[in-house]
Amino acid sequence: MNIIFMGTPDFAVPSLKKIIESKHKVKAVVTAPDKQRGRGRKVSFTPVKDFALEHNLPVLQPVDFKDEKFINNLKLFKADLFVIVAFKILPKEVFTIPECGSFNLHASLLPKYRGAAPIQWALIKGEKQTGVTTFKLKEKVDTGDIFLQKKIDIHPDDNFGSLHDKLSVLGAEAVIETIDLIEKNDFSLSEQNKELATPAPKITNELCMIDWNKSAEEIHNLVRGLSPVPGAYFLFNNKKIKIFKTKVIEDGSSQPFKINTTKTELNIGCSKNTLQILELQLEGKKKLPAEEFLRGFKFRD
Repeated sequence: MNIIFMGTPDFAVPSLKKIIESKHKVKAVVTAPDKQRGRGRKVSFTPVKDFALEHNLPVLQPVDFKDEKFINNLKLFKADLFVIVAFKILPKEVFTIPECGSFNLHASLLPKYRGAAPIQWALIKGEKQTGVTTFKLKEKVDTGDIFLQKKIDIHPDDNFGSLHDKLSVLGAEAVIETIDLIEKNDFSLSEQNKELATPAPKITNELCMIDWNKSAEEIHNLVRGLSPVPGAYFLFNNKKIKIFKTKVIEDGSSQPFKINTTKTELNIGCSKNTLQILELQLEGKKKLPAEEFLRGFKFRD
């Protein structure tokens, strides 16, 4: 099949790679515009653009998806199918162009965790299992009929970083299987049960701030869902301290934000049980194991 691939971040690269290595042909890649970053305002490409250029693929970077010139350019490639992975919301004028339509890869078991941050929210909510879904695009975000799903267990040590990488690889398998099914016309779409839908909204700075009146388990899951980026944090003497790794101590206590330290351990009370802090970072400093952190920082008012 002739395919146009649309994606931007690292998460989408394994899917693009899988298609390039298959019998199918990527006619072009659509990704976000270049950005200027850092003090030198150096122009940087998206991970998908970098990978596409390495494989000599045409790259389109529209600012406006409804722009007539962009839409006409898409039509010139005569693609059979559009494949979308970790990209922006597309208007109907775009996703209905190819004869076989368009499908999206989403990093959750839809209808659970519809939205911008499904991997993070699965961890924050303490899920034991998650997965990926390929679905036919509709105008309402993440609501389309499902081609297939692949499940994966969430390991107790998983955080956003590790689960992101696992799901990007699993997602690439789902993408190529879905393309093959569409090519053979050997699929049956299943409708999402909207009554089971749960949201996965964008991660905000407010969400990242730890509420010590929650249980140790809840805070532990928040830390996992936000590690390594952007990082859950708390304030101590007006200094921001990010936490990246924790362990729940089931001691039955209820002492919100009571800080106890030894030479090697940092424990903070919660509404239920205690959270042992294993890895953290003072603003402007390096990320450190708790033992090393405590050599240079004292929790005194």
